Amino acid sequence: MSPGVADRAGRGEADDARVVRPSFFSGDDRALLEALRRGDPGASLALYDRHAPYLRRVLARVMGVDDELPELLHDTFVNALASIRSLRDDACLPAWLTRVAVFTARGCIRRRRRRRWLEFRAPEAVEDPAVAGSEPEDVQALRRLYGVLGRLGADERIVFALRYLEQMTVAEAASACGISAATVKRRLARAEKQFCGLAREDPVLRTWVEESPRWRER
Repeated sequence: MSPGVADRAGRGEADDARVVRPSFFSGDDRALLEALRRGDPGASLALYDRHAPYLRRVLARVMGVDDELPELLHDTFVNALASIRSLRDDACLPAWLTRVAVFTARGCIRRRRRRRWLEFRAPEAVEDPAVAGSEPEDVQALRRLYGVLGRLGADERIVFALRYLEQMTVAEAASACGISAATVKRRLARAEKQFCGLAREDPVLRTWVEESPRWRER
């Protein structure tokens, strides 16, 4: 898989954040948080416009090609707005929103598993506009990668995606998941072992894994 393919995977569907819409708020996150607590008109739209592009990317990293991404992004903001008054430190707003997005994705993964939907989508079942400019072999590898991740447990899948696809540090992934760094490391160790075993069974991913300095010894 060539460099930059994972970046394209996180761009989501339509870049609706680029659409110019009226927003009457231009303050920093502290002022935005205060406006949200007061229920000021335009504050919730400003929160969405400011943070949706990044949260959409985080959700796409975790979920891959998935037609529920718009609904998951919507649910993330609904969940955040429902509990916004509990957030006291405005400096934590981006990290807190990331945690809400991760927990929203986690709930979706677990619901699907309860319905015995172990594969999110067949890798070839949908065209992904996020990788439209990629080489065909990169597109195929990316889809198969998410097919493999779909077979991991929810907790392992999430820390793997945050650490290696979103390229968060262990500390950042721990914050996003609301767990300790030690727990992230334990989950990553399980995820890497499972991922490498499954990827070596795939004819497209096998070469990529065996040629990677990170994975070839696992």
